[in-house]
Amino acid sequence: MSVSPGDSPIYDLLIVGGGINGAGIARDAAGRGLSVLLCEQDDLAGHTSSASTKLIHGGLRYLEYYEFGLVRKSLQEREVLLRAAPHIIRPLSFVMPHDAGLRPAWLIRAGLFLYDHLGKRELLPGSRSVNLRTHAAGRPLKPEFETGFLYTDAWVEDARLVVLNALDAAERGARILPRTRCVSARRHADLWEMTLQPTGGDSVQMVRGRALINASGPWVMNVLSEALGMQSRRHLRLAKGSHIVVRRLFEHDHAYILQNPDKRILFAIPFERDFTLIGTTDVEYEGDPANASITDAEIAYLCAMANRYFSHGISPADVVWSYSGVRPLLADDAASLSAVTRDYVLECDATSQRAPLLSVFGGKITTYRRLAEEALDLLAPSLPELKSAWTAGAPLPGGDIPNADFAGFLADFRRSAPWLPEALSHRYARAYGTRVDRLLAGASNLAQLGEDYGGGLYEAEINYLTSQEWAQTAEDILWRRSKLGLHAAPETATRLATRLAWMP
Repeated sequence: MSVSPGDSPIYDLLIVGGGINGAGIARDAAGRGLSVLLCEQDDLAGHTSSASTKLIHGGLRYLEYYEFGLVRKSLQEREVLLRAAPHIIRPLSFVMPHDAGLRPAWLIRAGLFLYDHLGKRELLPGSRSVNLRTHAAGRPLKPEFETGFLYTDAWVEDARLVVLNALDAAERGARILPRTRCVSARRHADLWEMTLQPTGGDSVQMVRGRALINASGPWVMNVLSEALGMQSRRHLRLAKGSHIVVRRLFEHDHAYILQNPDKRILFAIPFERDFTLIGTTDVEYEGDPANASITDAEIAYLCAMANRYFSHGISPADVVWSYSGVRPLLADDAASLSAVTRDYVLECDATSQRAPLLSVFGGKITTYRRLAEEALDLLAPSLPELKSAWTAGAPLPGGDIPNADFAGFLADFRRSAPWLPEALSHRYARAYGTRVDRLLAGASNLAQLGEDYGGGLYEAEINYLTSQEWAQTAEDILWRRSKLGLHAAPETATRLATRLAWMP
């Protein structure tokens, strides 16, 4: 049923886009006292924000392109986020086998020195050289790689990071509307009127807001031109990044950063206990970002680049899962996609005579919190009731773990719920942190978690994810709220889809 403009509520801030930037802005704004509505055409983190390499990092390779400001900002945010969400963000050490034909050792040492000192580093150790003939990370590698360099960044459950930001925003009063498309938005002197439509539905509703933020990622230009009827002087280059997952290639917990002759780097990362994640590609992309998928050529490329280093070769037949996402890169004068900046630009169109519009161009997961802070500061003159920034020292839901000590928290949790299998208790602690008790809801044995759907998925978790985290489909649960799709039998997805179809 349609709603007339006169009956629609008025929000301080309307946000289009439920990826990491939109969710981060919604959280920050709600915590600053604004009334907020966020709409997302698909699931939260449904596209780019769940298709990353899943790293919170400074971007070591960005130093080659003299992106010192971006690296410093990213390294500073790495420390902030490790404290804010120690359940879904954790330290991860990387080994770079030295290939003398690509970059000299002195250059790598200089880069790592800068990496150690550009940002504030309190939680993570500094870099060092390692002897790959004796270090555990050397065993899976070909014998010609004798020397390596070790440094530490962080790993993140990227889709969960988005959901937790949205959850915090909602608990602070924000209205979060996944699977709701912004059909159009029209600007008036002091208000935006935005028409919303549930994805796949016919009914529409009208909402009004004092300011509008376009945080739609690779769709930012589409929203500007099609929904808002506006143009921007900015231009985007869309880059598709694809990853493959294979059975575990090594037994230790270090990740690898691998240099390759095309000057790109490749990551090989321990993934979901039994697997290795390999990526990423960087391919110019045209078309609908929702339709991005890996090509046979990309799979062959990732296998070939990994095979330059690992003794145990892989082929396309070894790939058990893959995913692709589209990065919205701010177009600059760089000839190659690899050289295009990963930094963001915020374009604010605001005067005293019309309601403000802010569009987000570019960005990376690591800097989302800083981006949100800066976006709201730009809108501050138009939103006089806006309170001061607050997110730098605030944990995300489930992240209020004393001293960010996840190991201690996990040990306490296991003692409090000894009836949980070790692998399940570890996954619960990682996914939900201090909120795991809300999922368990007083259960004291496995039977009280309800029906077992396979792969470690019980009815209690389904109920939690659908009631608290906006999950609606089997894919939401098995591939975004978790990665249980890698562990569960095919019939789990079928049973889960049937179960969800009967939900009101």
